[in-house]
Amino acid sequence: MAKLYTQKKLATKKMLPKKETISFLLNYSRALSIIKIGKNNFEIIAN
Repeated sequence: MAKLYTQKKLATKKMLPKKETISFLLNYSRALSIIKIGKNNFEIIAN
């Protein structure tokens, strides 16, 4: 167990999202509406 903590971690590569992923998330967030009625929240996706 001690060896796991003493090993140096390798440098992680910088992870960047694809343009398609960002586009999908932005479009999804634009289409999403949350309506609060009483204690309930309703999520509606306008397509």
